[in-house]
Amino acid sequence: MVNETNNKNLYLAIALSVLVIVGWNYFYGFPQAQKARQVQAQQQAQVTSNTPQPQGVTGAASPAIIPGGAVPAAGTPEATRTRQEALAASPRITLDTRSLSGSIDLKGARIDDVALKNYRLTTDPNSPIIELLSPSGSPHPYYAEVGFVGQPGSTMALPGADTVWTADSDRLTAEKPVTLSYDNGQGLTFHRTISVDDQYLFSIKDTVENKGSAAVTLFPYALISRHGKPEVSNYAVLHEGLIGVIGDSHVQEIKYDAMEKETDGTRTLDGTGGWIGITDKYWATAVVPEQNAAFKGRFSVNGAAQPKTYQTDVLEDGKDLAPGQSIDLTTRVFAGAKENNTIDKYQAEFGIKNFDLMIDWGWFYFITKPLFKVLDFFYKLTGNFGVAILIVTVLIKGLFFPLASRSYLSMAKMKNVQPQLAAIKERFPDDKAKQQEATMEIYKREKINPVAGCLPMVVQIPVFFALYKVIFITIEMRHAPFFGWIKDLSSPDPTSVFNLFGLIPWTPPTPLMIGVWPLIMGVSMFLQMKMNPTPPDPVQKTMFTWMPVIFTYMLSSFPSGLVIYWTWNNTLSVCQQYLIMRRAGTKVELWDNLSGMFRRT
Repeated sequence: MVNETNNKNLYLAIALSVLVIVGWNYFYGFPQAQKARQVQAQQQAQVTSNTPQPQGVTGAASPAIIPGGAVPAAGTPEATRTRQEALAASPRITLDTRSLSGSIDLKGARIDDVALKNYRLTTDPNSPIIELLSPSGSPHPYYAEVGFVGQPGSTMALPGADTVWTADSDRLTAEKPVTLSYDNGQGLTFHRTISVDDQYLFSIKDTVENKGSAAVTLFPYALISRHGKPEVSNYAVLHEGLIGVIGDSHVQEIKYDAMEKETDGTRTLDGTGGWIGITDKYWATAVVPEQNAAFKGRFSVNGAAQPKTYQTDVLEDGKDLAPGQSIDLTTRVFAGAKENNTIDKYQAEFGIKNFDLMIDWGWFYFITKPLFKVLDFFYKLTGNFGVAILIVTVLIKGLFFPLASRSYLSMAKMKNVQPQLAAIKERFPDDKAKQQEATMEIYKREKINPVAGCLPMVVQIPVFFALYKVIFITIEMRHAPFFGWIKDLSSPDPTSVFNLFGLIPWTPPTPLMIGVWPLIMGVSMFLQMKMNPTPPDPVQKTMFTWMPVIFTYMLSSFPSGLVIYWTWNNTLSVCQQYLIMRRAGTKVELWDNLSGMFRRT
């Protein structure tokens, strides 16, 4: 009876473990690792290449008309030029802050040239910096635009994508805003003051004055437009695509392919307050209207043009402007890295609804984000995210110590009553009911929980997924080094036993990239298995023998930060189990198992 119970517990623990590992490899494993290399190579080519792509791109945005006003529609295709040629085709204002470089196009007043000074494509400090936004006509147009549209049928001239604004300065910095001006010749004057902080937020204040003799109605809009579908990772646990929070709606996350399946390629919601944009894994661009303003938020794709244009936009209610009156409006544009503290600061400072959901914390938000906060706290103390992972693992072990202690104590008691259970089996060799009844009496008398051995594994699974999510999605973990050869905790261990860890000048294929840390993890798991007696059941014995090998291979594709966590967690578990078993007066089988193994060899 006890063997059956132990078998069930073992199979359950193994099933849960394999579910975690297989799930990871299905969503992230070797094929995805290979694709990640291809995406990085393509990004490198986008930054360094001066060769234009053969296809044309549309010059403006592409959505359909919204009742009460129309967001600008797609223009005629432009011949694709190099990025440098596209930038040189129109007058520009230089953008230069601590975090950003680039320019703003005076033609259309678009924010369409933004690079992130503090982030590079690879861990190589000489690799190119990340270029986030690019102008129309370049190989990969991606930009933000703010403006006004009139009522349907109105002939009032309003500034658009082809309008050339005048500027009071040729340089925008965090200390010095720039004011743009435009007169439509029909009584309306537009003054636009653009300011930017030291991080990633642009503030665009529009002042419109009606000097004419007739009242006008203006509909403010703001949009993010991306021409062509970018290369995405296609991780099921990561959102890349269109995103936003509109009013009281839940966060809207629409992947590029899913957007094309929407009715008419459009999804529209009404609300007051929120934001809308497009997100990559680590970077995002979003427009943020005034949070007390009612607006229509729309996600759309123009499938008629090639390449397709993906767009998110907001259209506010009409603003009536009588002769002699003026209006002031402020729209914000976020264009930068999805740094947790920065985004939280913007949410608190400007009251932006659920702006922190721009980071894909996932279903375990209530675990994932607090876990990151704790990791970030210890990172600031130690200066190393790997060390922070080790410290947090100890804290997690301490938090669940009572549960693990009861579990290991129950396992120790289970071992101590093995002679009694064997005697029951001999006393009632053919009566399973009597065996079960007598066994349960012993469990009750000795206060043994036969399923307690699985509890630590069950509890560890949501923490494991939460930590994986933190390591995988947070930009703070990107290119975060540990010690030695680990230069990026968010990537797998770059070494491989098959080229003797770099001694042989050969790069093994992805399935053979079994590095040092996965091997150390396998050793820690092997020692954990040897803490218990060798199972008499041959099936159990085979499983115990091969599990460390299988896990070593499968975990080799995990981010190194996660493998380090698992290794350290195994080590702490061995120490914890050793102390508890000694306290319970139970023999620890580790040394006997190891010496017996060496004697056999």
